[in-house]
Formats: sequence, structure tokens, C-alpha cells
Amino acid sequence: MELPRVKHEHRASRIADRTVRIGGGVYGIAAEIEDPHGWVSTALDLMDGTRTQAELVNGLRSAFPALPEAGAARLVRELLATGYVEEAGVSGTEPDWISPADRDRYQRNQAFFRHADLRPQPSAWEDQRRLREAAVVVLGVGGTGSHAAWALAAAGVGRIHLIDHDRVEASNLTRQALYTEADIGRPKAETAAERLRAVNSSISVTSAMTSVDNEAALAGLLAGFDVLALCADEPLRDTLWGWASSACAQAAMPWVGGGYNGPLITIGTFAPGGPCFRCLTRTEEELLPGQQPPYLGGAGAIAPSAGISGQLVAYEVIGQITGLTRSTPGYVRGINLVAPEHLVLVRHGSRRECEACGV
Repeated sequence: MELPRVKHEHRASRIADRTVRIGGGVYGIAAEIEDPHGWVSTALDLMDGTRTQAELVNGLRSAFPALPEAGAARLVRELLATGYVEEAGVSGTEPDWISPADRDRYQRNQAFFRHADLRPQPSAWEDQRRLREAAVVVLGVGGTGSHAAWALAAAGVGRIHLIDHDRVEASNLTRQALYTEADIGRPKAETAAERLRAVNSSISVTSAMTSVDNEAALAGLLAGFDVLALCADEPLRDTLWGWASSACAQAAMPWVGGGYNGPLITIGTFAPGGPCFRCLTRTEEELLPGQQPPYLGGAGAIAPSAGISGQLVAYEVIGQITGLTRSTPGYVRGINLVAPEHLVLVRHGSRRECEACGV
């Protein structure tokens, strides 16, 4: 990095004599760093895009003559590695594919990615480019899937294929975001695709009124796509998620599944290089013998539980497409709407005997 500059989203402030908060605001966004000598805050102040790394080291030593050159150089290197710093000029770099309409539509996306993505990027629009070039298949566009599909379309995923064998019913309208009373009796997938095209006409949205009743049928849906968003609730989760675990492992494809059971919302994220769903469930069964995983897709649901479930699925899919996710895939996480302190995080390693991910 030739001329380092702290991202304006990650500007630093001193909140105590010994602490620097990066990210601004009352709660901060990125991190808090212990800074008893003032070295960190001074180095960050110097990183304004006008100084080389050598000049930053000299500036630190001028402010703190007792700081050895090797220590100043190490501090600069460590701060550059955090991701809170960028090359001067990167934030204003716009690739050829960004049109005025794209810039206007996706400016809030770009601002989010600059907050959340700490990797060096060739331009401030790199994550949006990855979304634009991605293809996602969404299996099930009911409670979870309708919200997930809407979020993916709104975010700018370039190609979305919707699969659902059901038709719209009056009981769906309490929680399924893409349908109206006028749609009762219409195929869900087709109707949802129409709505998404109206949300974002610059992407491709296709649909199929298809049943998935075995693993081979699910595997046949994956060709040509980058991520599977598994939002269907039939067959039961263990069966359907098990099929997805095997089919996606065979296709070397990441997948995200989600659903709800009353106020409990859980999301699973799996990808090559991490433990598969079947390994996770087998280990969990050994640790908690006799316990059954919650059925995701029961009758108990309101719009917020369906919406949160779908939005979390979409977020995890976006994380897999952009590489934004910092945790290694192979986990289930969730929340309980009636008990905010009840947070779910289940993660276990791959099992040696697993043909999909065992080591």
C-alpha cells in the first residue's frame, strides 16, 4: 500500500486515555484498541492518504522519539493489516460497468460493504460486482423464501431461479411477502418472479413449478448456479437438508438453509472446506442423545419470524458470494424472538468417516 488512508467509515476516536475506538458512534462498528502510549491514535491520524509507509514511521518517531524504528514499522504494518485502511483513491474508483443508474441504486450497498468488508479491494464496487455476476437458485418461496428472494433481488444478485410447486393460498398472506389477495390460486414461483422483476429489472429472474422429492432431483437443480438458498420445509428438514448436504458437496457448491418454528429462527451455512450438515447433526446427536432438532416450517409463524428468517438466509448467501463472511462455513445459528438472550450457534468439526467432508 503506497499511500495508506483510514476509511472514513472506520475513522478513529479516542474514548479513554488508553483506548481507541475504530468505527465511530457511541457503540463503534469495527474494534477497540488499547493505546496506552498514544501510538495507535497518532498513527491513524497520520494515515490521511498523503504519506508513504516510510513517512508514517518517521512521523511516529518524530512524535515519540523513544519509540524504536522497528516498533514504529511493526505498528504501521499491523494497522494496515486490519482492513480499516485503504489505498488513497480507491473509494473514488469506479469500474467501467457502473452506470449512473447502478451507482444510484446500489450506493447504500457499497457503503455497507465498505463498513463490513476488511479486505483490500481493487475498487469500492468489487462486492457489488460479485453479486452482479452471481447466480442463485432459491428452493421454496414461502415464508422464508419469499423474503430471501426479495432481498437477493434488491441487493443486485444477477441471476435468480425460483423453484416451488405450490400455489398461493389465503393463509400465506400473513407472512409471505411477494403475494396479494389477487394472487390466490396462482403458482408461487411464477408470481414471485414477476414481483422480483418489478423490484429490479436489471437482473434475470426465472421460475419453475417443480417438486423436489429425492436427492437426485435436488442435485439436478444446481447446475449453472453458484449458491443454493434452501427455504423449503417439505420434506422434513433432516431429509431435505441431508439431500442438500450431499448434493452440494458433490457439486462443490455453498448452500444456506433457513426456517422457523414459532419464535425460534435458525439458519445453516455450509460450503466446501467446512463441515457438512450431516457431520454437524451426527455429532450433535451424540452430544444430546434422544433430542430432536426443531422442525423448521411448523404452523406457528408471523410475518416477523418469516421475514427475519428470510433476511438472514439472504445475508448468508450474500456473504458466500462476496466472501464477506469471516466465519468458516459449517454452522447453524439462530435467535429466539421471545427470549433475546437465547442465541443459537452450533458448530462441530468434520467426521473422519464422512465421504463428503471427512479428513
